[in-house]
Amino acid sequence: MSTAFQPGDRVRVREAHPPGHVRTPYYVRGCEGVVESIAGDFANPEELAYGRDGLPRRTLYRVRFAQQDIWPSYRGLAADSLVVDIYEHWLTPIGSQLETAS
Repeated sequence: MSTAFQPGDRVRVREAHPPGHVRTPYYVRGCEGVVESIAGDFANPEELAYGRDGLPRRTLYRVRFAQQDIWPSYRGLAADSLVVDIYEHWLTPIGSQLETAS
């Protein structure tokens, strides 16, 4: 299992719009969040959707986002948040060269 990220790490979700089956919700693409936990390694659902073997396996993370960071007009409490399961290949560390190049 890859451990590119650990709980507490700040990450950004790639802002990509590939065609086909994608498990990453549109509304969190480009948003910053914090890794809450590591869910484990799983077959890649973006490959399984096309009848492929799902390899290589991908690490799935639970990432917490502030609601106001996802929806700027959100009027709820500042502490309100949302946790989304996101595969590692969709995440970049905040402030990394990879993050600034994408």
